[in-house]
Amino acid sequence: MSSSTPAFNSTASIVDPMRPVAPVSPWRLTWLRFKSQRLGYWSLVVFVTLFVVSLLGEMLVNDKPLLVRYDGHYYFPIFKTYPETRFGGDFPAKANYLDPYIHSRVTSNGNFAVYPIDRHYYDTIDYFASRPFPAPPSPENWLGTDQFGRDVLARLLYGFRVSVVMALALTVSGVFFGVLTGALQGFYGGRVDLIGQRLIEIWGSMPDLYLLIIFASIFEPTLWLLFGLLSLFGWLVLSDYVRAEFLRNRSLDYVKAARTMGLSNWQIIWRHVLPNSLTPVITFLPFRMSAAILSLTSLDFLGLGVPPPTPSLGELLQEGKNNLDAWWISISAFAALVVTLLLLAFMGDALRTALDTRNRGSAFGGVGR
Repeated sequence: MSSSTPAFNSTASIVDPMRPVAPVSPWRLTWLRFKSQRLGYWSLVVFVTLFVVSLLGEMLVNDKPLLVRYDGHYYFPIFKTYPETRFGGDFPAKANYLDPYIHSRVTSNGNFAVYPIDRHYYDTIDYFASRPFPAPPSPENWLGTDQFGRDVLARLLYGFRVSVVMALALTVSGVFFGVLTGALQGFYGGRVDLIGQRLIEIWGSMPDLYLLIIFASIFEPTLWLLFGLLSLFGWLVLSDYVRAEFLRNRSLDYVKAARTMGLSNWQIIWRHVLPNSLTPVITFLPFRMSAAILSLTSLDFLGLGVPPPTPSLGELLQEGKNNLDAWWISISAFAALVVTLLLLAFMGDALRTALDTRNRGSAFGGVGR
């Protein structure tokens, strides 16, 4: 070996077996186990992507231009409503950018307009369309139009957003009331548990679907009314799971040690018992969202859901039933509903596997052993 060649240190690339490995937090381990479930992980990625796209719906699917330059001035119709007289029209009414005259005014003589990808809103009725309604898919309407001439893609996108936002709100309310009632019953037990269980059994025996139909038919349907009605029964199942976890954990040694140290009941619940009882809560979330989406879709399909012209998946299914020859309406709504529920089911199954302590360290190549 030449003297100019540096000597190779054979121990440089060998890992010291006695070197301590940095501990991995339980939540980090759970995330790694969840990520190793490829179907559930990519379902989460697809679901979040679809939800973000729906939140940006006004930027992607809208009948108003994102930007208009007219007579040297810039306008932002997506954020502000302008009268058509601003663009050379004859009436002070709201500008209709699908009107060929207004469109020619904002796109000629040095003027220009930047439109979204799909130039339709969920309640847009194109009175200047050349085809009768409902119309099949075309380059102008990618998923066709419904019986009122509204773009199916726009109603599908905004209906998906309404369903997911409502499901998230119902999930949050269900988790709050379910954890609260289950924790109180499971931690205190005795008379509190006995009375609470009897009240929950009475409330749970009520026919929730019939009550929802009765209230929705008496009062004018609104999103807030639907949220209140669906929230009344969405916490019952989770309450039983949390109660069982608290009944099991309250008798463990760490709770007895916390009592010995003089911690209050609230401190024991919040700092010790609740964090160790979150497994059923987290596993419950995707399935609760699925149940909320199905409930809202069912009410909309029966005509007792969100008020028109608010878009929803159930309302699209109802339109497809009323117009069997317009196959594109029912197929689009049904496909969106099935894909949404499948993504949530795959996510829930992956979460259940990730939170299963029997699979620790074996689902992703020994991490956490």
